[in-house]
Amino acid sequence: MSFLLNIFHDEKKEESVALVDIGLTSVAGAYAHYTEGASPILIYSRHVPVEARKNEQPEAAMLRALQILGEALIREGIPALARATGSGKVSGVLVSIDAPWQNTSVRTEHFEQGRSFVFTKDLVAEKLGRIGAAIHGKLLVDESIIGSILNGYETNDPYGRRVHRASVVILSSFVDEKVTGHILSVLRSIYHTNRIFTIAGSSLRFQAMRQIFPHERTALIFDVVGPLTSIALLRKDIFVAAANVAGSAGSWMHDVMRELADLAKHYPLPRTIFVLAREPEIVFLKKSLDAVKLSELWLSDNPPKIVFVLPSHLNGLVRQASETSHDPLLLLMALFWPRHTFN
Repeated sequence: MSFLLNIFHDEKKEESVALVDIGLTSVAGAYAHYTEGASPILIYSRHVPVEARKNEQPEAAMLRALQILGEALIREGIPALARATGSGKVSGVLVSIDAPWQNTSVRTEHFEQGRSFVFTKDLVAEKLGRIGAAIHGKLLVDESIIGSILNGYETNDPYGRRVHRASVVILSSFVDEKVTGHILSVLRSIYHTNRIFTIAGSSLRFQAMRQIFPHERTALIFDVVGPLTSIALLRKDIFVAAANVAGSAGSWMHDVMRELADLAKHYPLPRTIFVLAREPEIVFLKKSLDAVKLSELWLSDNPPKIVFVLPSHLNGLVRQASETSHDPLLLLMALFWPRHTFN
């Protein structure tokens, strides 16, 4: 299902969406415009640093920065959107929330009925609604199926088939319930729409990554956005393991190596590592990764290939207006929106 809505009642379906990225040290926003049959275009973007005052809680500083961002998105962004598209109407808002206010988890649900059965979306939805995942103080905002196995074989097109057994791998997004409530209050005061959707940032980026590198079926993905590093292991298009690293800058690489060593006890480590990070951290991360002997974990003299995800990797997938800064996280959000169905 697509979110491309026929808001102009003509042949081509179009819509404009506000994208809001919530982080511990900065918040960012943009407008993305979607036209059926064309790549989305990022019209405008703005970054606001989160600057905590003395004895101020991080969420209070973040919410103040979000208010400043919202004012800029209306004052500067809406006119830019109207000039580029002929309309300043925003039909929805996508909010990506990063650590320390988000968590992700991966689990596998199994389906077996003692005899053959038709595997359907309704069957999956019924089981997810009955079981559900829960974390105290966290709000479950998204559950995405990121892998399907029918009769022991992985498939990207599982529904409508008769099977004896099936499994689905589910990526769940949790956000801090209290902080998210405050975020939504700010955004509802800015945008007059009920279509405001939240998702854990790492979940969004993991899913968007599969669209950028569709032929990399086996890889490690390091999401190093904010104070929590999420590590995902992708094997044959299936997320088979995930881990989180919350170490400080000084111990970050040691903690990452410990998690990789634990993964290596259960799975062969792939030869490709994708790293998602904000631009200011990339230099530090390169130095940290170059300083350790990753090849020891791979039992090889050749270290794995490390790919830092850059805006250039999204060329052809998302277009940018000339005045828009190159922000890979906002580009990933723009890529993610039309391919995902929110409840």
